[in-house]
Amino acid sequence: MSLRNRLTEYVRACFTGIWIESHEHQDALTEIAQLCRDEEWQLATWDIESGLTVPGQTETDAGNNDPLSAIRAVNAMATPEGTAIIVLQNFHRFIESAEIVQALSRQIVAGKQNRTIVIVLSPIVKIPIELEKMFVVVEHVLPGREQLEEIARGIAVEDGELPEGAELETVLDASAGLTRMEAENAFSLSLIRQEKITASAVWEMKTQMLKKSGLLSLHRGTEDFNSLGGLTALKAFCKRALLVPSRGNPNKRPRGVLLLSPPGCGKSQFCKLLGKEAGRPVLILDVGSLMGSLVGQSEERTRQALRTVDAMAPCVLMIDEIEKAFAGMNGSGDSGVASRMFGTFLSWLNDHESDVFVVCTANDVSKLPPEFGRSERFD
Repeated sequence: MSLRNRLTEYVRACFTGIWIESHEHQDALTEIAQLCRDEEWQLATWDIESGLTVPGQTETDAGNNDPLSAIRAVNAMATPEGTAIIVLQNFHRFIESAEIVQALSRQIVAGKQNRTIVIVLSPIVKIPIELEKMFVVVEHVLPGREQLEEIARGIAVEDGELPEGAELETVLDASAGLTRMEAENAFSLSLIRQEKITASAVWEMKTQMLKKSGLLSLHRGTEDFNSLGGLTALKAFCKRALLVPSRGNPNKRPRGVLLLSPPGCGKSQFCKLLGKEAGRPVLILDVGSLMGSLVGQSEERTRQALRTVDAMAPCVLMIDEIEKAFAGMNGSGDSGVASRMFGTFLSWLNDHESDVFVVCTANDVSKLPPEFGRSERFD
């Protein structure tokens, strides 16, 4: 469901506290403004630089950048029969203040009487415990294939700049997980470099995403299965699983393989070559990089890494020597952190619907917990 449809439902139901998680504030504001025009709702926006702004009015309260005043300003917009909405941008920076928490609490309760809606627009969800029950969280989803294709067609306006058929599908696959601005930048960069939109520039943009997160690394090699001897049955199985078209039918998508052998048999090399053979990028997850020094940070970084993997689909996810990666999962010496991380990974492995082929390697099968080899986690 789109952001517009979700907001329409919540505002009509008089949800007076709405938290929108979005990295694309301008696109979210455009959707909100269009919705307010169509429904004849009053709208005001606030940010720390511009202060309070009311669309359609030539004079803005640009000098008023006090967050407390912004919360109270929505009451002045209330009318007996209408709905008033104020959008507070990046308000997670101010919400730790006791005065802000109290003001928001009062306003959200009062909004039920005069139909005034407070919307917080932020890239993260950071709601104080006093306000947790008062806000509903809405995610501003990333663009889908249709919107990505629309963006590409808006940039590639000359003949020959936009690929067709299978090549276009490859570009759209590579673009999955990008924001609207990132997709525009990647397509424009590709036109400058190669005078047409290709997947290579898109993957460069995705590589930048991974570098900024620091949770995953991307491998895009040039060698294929011809450089690796043996493993004939494994090669045939994985090629057959990955190259048979299954787009649009998640029930037929391959899940992955678990490779068990002594060291030196080519497990890790096989993982890296599989991406080239199947035309997919290989994401390498180093579980050690997910560990954080703060309480709960390791678990959150694990969830963030898995969300990134989902956004990068279709891809191959490689976890090398997994029995060592989750060592200590019995809770000895780490307060159960490894166990919780392992549980999060197992749940994702079983439930994810993204087109991610997971390849895990292990040297000692006796160190793997029995639930890891449960049916349907791997093919």
